[in-house]
Amino acid sequence: MMSTAPQARSAGLRYVFPVLAGKLARFATRLRGGGSAFPGYLTNRLAPSLLPTLADQFRYGVVFVLGSNGKTTTTHMVSEVLRAHGLRVFTNPTGANLPQGVTSALLADATLTGRIKADVAVLEIDEGYAADLADRLSPSVILSLNVQVDQLYRFYETERVADMMLDASTRASAHVVVNRDDPYLSKIDVDAMRAPVSFFGVAPEIIAASAHGLVNAADTRSGNAGTAERDAYSEVRSVNGREVSIRIGEVDAAVRLPARGLHYAADAAAALAVASRVLGDEFSTDAAAQGFSRMAPAYGRGEVIPLRRDPAGEQVEFVMFKNAPSLQMNLDALDGAPERALMAIDEGTPDVSWLYDVDFHALESVDVVTGEKAYQLALALEHAGVRIGTVEPDMGKAVAMMRELPQIAAGRQIWFVNYELMMIGRRLLGHGDQEVARR
Repeated sequence: MMSTAPQARSAGLRYVFPVLAGKLARFATRLRGGGSAFPGYLTNRLAPSLLPTLADQFRYGVVFVLGSNGKTTTTHMVSEVLRAHGLRVFTNPTGANLPQGVTSALLADATLTGRIKADVAVLEIDEGYAADLADRLSPSVILSLNVQVDQLYRFYETERVADMMLDASTRASAHVVVNRDDPYLSKIDVDAMRAPVSFFGVAPEIIAASAHGLVNAADTRSGNAGTAERDAYSEVRSVNGREVSIRIGEVDAAVRLPARGLHYAADAAAALAVASRVLGDEFSTDAAAQGFSRMAPAYGRGEVIPLRRDPAGEQVEFVMFKNAPSLQMNLDALDGAPERALMAIDEGTPDVSWLYDVDFHALESVDVVTGEKAYQLALALEHAGVRIGTVEPDMGKAVAMMRELPQIAAGRQIWFVNYELMMIGRRLLGHGDQEVARR
């Protein structure tokens, strides 16, 4: 034992300069109002072996969360449930899910020698990097949420995304958790996995009652476009607004979702399945319910922020979307047509033709349409019969317009925004990065 200690210290000392450089870069970029990826990129270039040193530091292992939609929310849910059980959790709370983003999150908590004081790591991971990062971080549990039409300019076909998730899942050492209601993922080859497989899902009658179901992509290659029949270890049994009942094994858990929508209920079932598999006999449905009761919405996903400096005044609810399925599910979750709404999309979405696949009937009007692709969005809304107040591509000016409108009786505006404009909108309302708040 004594002979290995100097070696361990020496191994840690080699990371002092790369971690210090990354921390300084992180400080500098945050002074400028952004830059979550560059510090991690710099640190990875200076110390390529730093990320793999993480795996052995966590007593309960490393958890990967994969999926076309819902990664950030589910990562947040898993983290909070594990915290409710007394665990210290390291995570990447703002959704920076590429290797450099994971390392940037690490820099917030790491000592100069690259050590993290946490019991478990729960990481949102980009599907395109999942297998590579799995080889470097040796995850114990891998969760795959869904395969939905997303980033076709990057991934080309939905089945390619499914293969990325399933390939990464073969690297899990302790457990694989998969969506029973996904046509691709439900057909996972259980025998090809190193670890046991559990399924989560939503009761069929609840999916059938939803206007557009779960909007998962149809399987175009197996000859069966639907799902394979699987028993769910974790299943949503009832949904009443934000109050849901989820059966975990043989026990029912009543939880309150951090935001409304069937997609959040499905994410909660996934999160409970993962937490149960991580904790084993230590898992408690009561503690899990307490974790949900204290849970604030994930970064930009259903957050409510004051519109003006007066916190008692009108508020803004951020509803984030990045593709047709996520926008559709959020529209389906509305209690009624918003009294006041902003909708924004920018150049981060190269091809917005998918807007014409969205059913906008839940909306009657949108007060301001903004972002670099505001006119393309406005055309799709007009085509769907949605009344438009103003088209203003500049987000800053659009926010000023929303602030100048007379206060509404409901007291809450809804802003439908994609990721980049969500961050800009939050910043314009006086809210920066949530990384510190989510730890």
